[in-house]
Formats: sequence, structure tokens, C-alpha cells
Amino acid sequence: MTPPNVNTLWAETLVAELAAGGVDAVCLSPGSRSTPLTIAFAEQPDIEVFSHLDERSAAFFALGRARRTGEPTPLVCTSGTAAANYHPAVIEANQSGVPLLMLTADRPPELIDSGANQTVDQEKLYGDAVRWYRDMPEPEAEPRKVRMLRTTAARALAKSTGTDPGPVHLNCRFRKPLEPTPMPDDDPAGVPADWAGGDDAAEAGRDGPFVATNEGVAAPDERTVRRVRDSLRAAERGLIVTGPADDGLGAASLERLASATGFPVLADPLSDLRFGPHVDRLDVPVCGGYDGYLGSDSTDAWGDPDVVLRVGASPTSKPLRHYLRDADCRQVLVDPTGGWSEAEFTATDLLVADPDATADALAAEPLGGVTESWREQFATAERVHWDAVAETVADTYWEGGVLADVAALAPDPATLFVSNSMPIRDVDRFGRPRDADLTVLGNRGASGIDGITSTALGAGSATADPLVLVTGDLAYYHDMNGLLALGRCDVDATVVLINNDGGGIFHMLPIEDHPTFEEQFRTPHGLDFAPTEALYALEFERVADRREFRERFAESVRTDGTQVIEVQFDAADSHAVRDRLAEAVAEALASD
Repeated sequence: MTPPNVNTLWAETLVAELAAGGVDAVCLSPGSRSTPLTIAFAEQPDIEVFSHLDERSAAFFALGRARRTGEPTPLVCTSGTAAANYHPAVIEANQSGVPLLMLTADRPPELIDSGANQTVDQEKLYGDAVRWYRDMPEPEAEPRKVRMLRTTAARALAKSTGTDPGPVHLNCRFRKPLEPTPMPDDDPAGVPADWAGGDDAAEAGRDGPFVATNEGVAAPDERTVRRVRDSLRAAERGLIVTGPADDGLGAASLERLASATGFPVLADPLSDLRFGPHVDRLDVPVCGGYDGYLGSDSTDAWGDPDVVLRVGASPTSKPLRHYLRDADCRQVLVDPTGGWSEAEFTATDLLVADPDATADALAAEPLGGVTESWREQFATAERVHWDAVAETVADTYWEGGVLADVAALAPDPATLFVSNSMPIRDVDRFGRPRDADLTVLGNRGASGIDGITSTALGAGSATADPLVLVTGDLAYYHDMNGLLALGRCDVDATVVLINNDGGGIFHMLPIEDHPTFEEQFRTPHGLDFAPTEALYALEFERVADRREFRERFAESVRTDGTQVIEVQFDAADSHAVRDRLAEAVAEALASD
């Protein structure tokens, strides 16, 4: 059937090509100029539609889906400030290498800089935060242009999910009529029945995507493998450090590499390697408590490692980053994007190669030369740390103890999304490694607290696993709009809301002693979040102690619907507990 007008032809072709390329979901926000795209997506049977009233929440929701799936969920919005609301999520996607595809509707070019309503300059709106940008030509029923459109769709998906994944922006201009109004063949907006002139590729596309794009896996060359392998083999003290990565080093490759080297593994909670069966299978320690003991007098006495093999982004842990900064040793950073994710500037080697291919190549020959005493030091420190954590959690109700309980009690399998500020730091220090299929996610690219709830719900929408979100009061406040997705997008979650009435993390900074601290930094708000129960049709409960929290948490993860479990603390008190715990670990290590 011939489309009623060129806008419909253009939008239906673009959406069909995205579906052929594997897109199975889209986030739509209402607006007039985006009408052709909205209708085309809504009528595409192979694509699930998630409707969002708030473009900022929509963008973070799409970001969360991409974190969980590794594939983009396109975003569609109208012209003007709607597209600007995508920008925070675009920044996060750029910084953390997450696929994102923005389809922003726009006005005809002659209306730019004319004072026309809802018209802004959307060209290259997101600057260099995108992997690729294209200002699309105006729709036209012309075979070459339509082949270009199909190719552009394939190219956008390939750019978004390539070796260096990230955001892609297509700016889509439409003239009226925006609705599927039939237009005469001789009208510029009309589509003649024979518009394709027998060009079947333009009219119907191909079987599958119009252009199938395949990027090879970048493996290190044999000379590089030998050079790095020799360093690993010669090391008596070596480490494997796995930083944040949604799709980084796999557990199987880590097992082979750790077994071949005998190196302890320091696994960031966002590396997807702190939790899983390999934790118990490996003969070397998989360490998660390093944030609590590195930098103490006892660990300083261990001496520097000889070599460190690093994968993923810069670690969450500041003590670990400083430990690597101060270590006088060879540090090999494996990064398939060549992104130089190394803010301390101490890496000696950058391997632009796939982490799994690199680990497997290095582990192809025995590499064990590490001393047993080196491994035992880390194993002992882990035991001391976790014993101290267990004792403190049992005796004291505090923020870090809640994160320790969440990491221990989360179902197997589950998706755990952790907010920035103190929650991610607490799960890093107090989330003990365990044999569980626990996917831990967080927005550590730009480390903002906006969009946290929406990102978590987006991740939850992409899996049948239970979803747990741990967030702070300011992050919950920032993204309350995102809670609308619970009902509109049919997502259930267990939300642990840590409410310390303001910016508790600022207690860790020297500004704590300044007279402006309370009103300008900690910024207590005194908000009661209980009314969100009625507003967003969720269950809200405030718990008073650890026993009650553990009971309510265990019940929630087994229950349909969404439950918000609020735990209230004084931020200064929780920081004092963290300090006492660190002192106890240092003293125990010194006397061990």
C-alpha cells in the first residue's frame, strides 16, 4: 500500500529498518513534530513501546535498558527543549560507552533563527558527546534518498554498538502534514504509486538489515602477547584489577587468566566480576574489601606489585586508585576503545584489544611465578576486613550495613542498581563477593545523581530478574518523575531509599568545617517521601532497625509490585562508623 504522504513513507521506512537491525523497543515522548515517528513506532509490531511524559526520564530509561542489554533503545521526541532534556543521559552514555540513539524531530531548515515557535538550533546539539551525528534531509519519495535513509539507520545502529559504543544522534526534519493525511500525487508531500520506479531495494528493503555491519574482535598481536606474558611470568607480586564495565572481561576468561597467573583479583562491584560462580571456584582470592584496607600501614609494608593488569574503567575505590598511583610497577591497561581510562596517569602500557581475547591469549601458557605470601596477604586482609564488617553490621544500624545486607540478600539472579554518592561507595567497600548471578549497575561515567531511578527501571524492563535499586534521598528527589514508569512501563522494583536528609557525602570533605556547610552543601530538605506511595501507586514503608529492614527486604524481592523501603540515618553518624571500622581493620592487620 502506498503511504499517504512523504513523512509517513520516511518514518515507516526508518522504523522498519531499525527493526530489521534488531531494535525491539523504543521510548516515545508525546509531541507534535515527532508525530510521523511516533505513529510509525506505535504501529511497528516488532517493537515494544515505552511511553514517557518526561524526556529526561525517557533518556535515562533507555540508558538503563542499554546497560542491561548492550543494545540501543531509540528515543523519540519533538523539537525544541524536549531534545535538550536528553543531554544528561547522553553525557552519561558517552562517558561510560553505552549505546543510545536519539531521534529528535525538527522544523524545516528555513525556520531556524526566524523566531518560529518551538524552534531551536538542534544541529550537533550534543556536541562531541556522540559517536555520530546526521542532520537528515527532508523526506522525499525518491529512490536514492530512501536507500540513503535505510543505510543511515543501519549505520546509526552500527556506530552506537561498535567497538567504541555510545550515543548517536539523528535530527529528523518534517514539514506539515505531520499526521498520515493522504496527499495528492502532484503535491510535494504526496507519494505517487510508482515512486520507486521499480527500485525494490528502496521500496521494500532487503531480507534483514539494509546493510549488515560486522566489526571484528581486536586481538593483541603475538609480539605484544609475548612481551606482556613475559612480564606476568617474571612477577612475584602481581594483581588483576577489574574496573567498571557493562560488557567487559568475561568470568570464564578471568578464571583462565587468574589461574594461569596466580594473581589476586581486585573486582569492582560494577565490573560484573565481583559476584558469580568463579568467586568460589578460583584458587586465588577475588577481593572486594580492598577499599577498606589498602593504604593502611600494614598494606604499605607489603611492597609494591611488580605488575598490574587492568581492564575496565577507573575503579570506584579512591584508596585503590591511589594505591595504583603510588605503585612503582608496570601497569598494563586493556581497553578495546583506546579510551585511556586512567585518570592517575600511571599506566605504562595501553593494549587496544578485546579484554577476553587478551586474557585468553595471555593465559594460553602457564604464567605462575607469584609468591604464595603475596596471595596470602590479600586473603588475610580480606578475611580481617569481612570479619570486622560482619561484627559491625551485627552491632550497629548504619548506611554501610544496609548496603552489606543488600549485597548479601539480593536474590540469585537479580539486577542491582546502585546510586552515586555514598551508596556506590558503600557497596564497593561492604558488598562481599559471593557465588550469585548478581548484575550490579551504576552510572559512573559522569557520576551524576540525576536519572538514577529511571536508569534502574530501564534496566529492570530489559530482564525478568528481580530489580533492586539502592538510592539516596537527593537522587530519589531528583528523579521522582521517573517513578511514573512503574505503571506506564510495567516495571516492578524493590527500592531501598537511604534518607540522611541531604548531601551526606560532603561530610567526607574539608568543607564540613566551613560555616556555609549546613545550608549550602549538606542542604537538609526535610522532605517526607511517603506521599509518593499514593502519587505513583507503590508501597512505601519506613523501617527502624536492621532486623526489620532485612525482613522487609526479603519479603519485597519475593513480592510483585514496587516497594520503597526507607531507612533514615544521620550522615555524620554513618561516617563515624566507617571511620571506626577502617581503624579496626588497620589495627587487626597490624597485629595479625
